Amino acid sequence: MENQKEYFAHETAVIDEGCEIGAGTKIWHFSHIMSNCKLGQKCNIGQNVVVSPEVVLGNNVKVQNNVSIYTGVICEDDVFLGPSMVFTNVTNPRSAVNRRGEYEKTLVKKGASIGANSTIVCGHDIGEFAFIGAGAVVTKEVKPYALVVGNPARQIGWMSEYGHRLNFDEEGFATCPESKEKYQLKEEQVKKIS
Repeated sequence: MENQKEYFAHETAVIDEGCEIGAGTKIWHFSHIMSNCKLGQKCNIGQNVVVSPEVVLGNNVKVQNNVSIYTGVICEDDVFLGPSMVFTNVTNPRSAVNRRGEYEKTLVKKGASIGANSTIVCGHDIGEFAFIGAGAVVTKEVKPYALVVGNPARQIGWMSEYGHRLNFDEEGFATCPESKEKYQLKEEQVKKIS
C-alpha cells in the first residue's frame, strides 16, 4: 500500500498490500505492517514492531517499540501495548508441525494497558481497562479493571480508567485520585458509577 497523506510511515517501515490505515496514524522506523491489517485512526506504532496479517487495532492504540502482534489479535480503542510485549497465537507450537489453520483469537478490550515485556498467551481475553503489570505472563482471562502481575499472572487489585489503583471501602466504593470518578465493587466485578 502506498504511503497516503492520511497517515505517516517512516521511510524504513514496510506496509504490505491490503492494509487499511486510519487518518493520523504514525508508523515508525523498521516496523512491518503485514497484509490485510486494519489500523484505526491516531494509532502510534513504535520502532521495530511486527503486526502480522489480519490483525485489527482500533483507534488511538499505542504500540511501543519491539512489540509483536500476531494473527488472531484484536485490540479495541485506546489500548496501550508496552515495550517488547508479545502475543502468541498457537498454544502448542512445534517447528515441524504446521498449525497455521489453528491460530487462536485474543481480544484486548477498550482502554486496557499491557506492561513492558509481558506475554499474553493466546485465547485469553483482556477486559476493559485491565492493567497487566510489566513482565506478567497472562495464562487466563483478565477481568475488566483488574490489576494482574507475575508469572503466571494473578490478580492483586483493581485499577481506574486513569490507571490508578482503586482502594475500595467496606461498602465496596472507591474514588480515582486523579479523575475523582467513582467505582463500585460488587460480586468481584468493578463498574464506574460516575
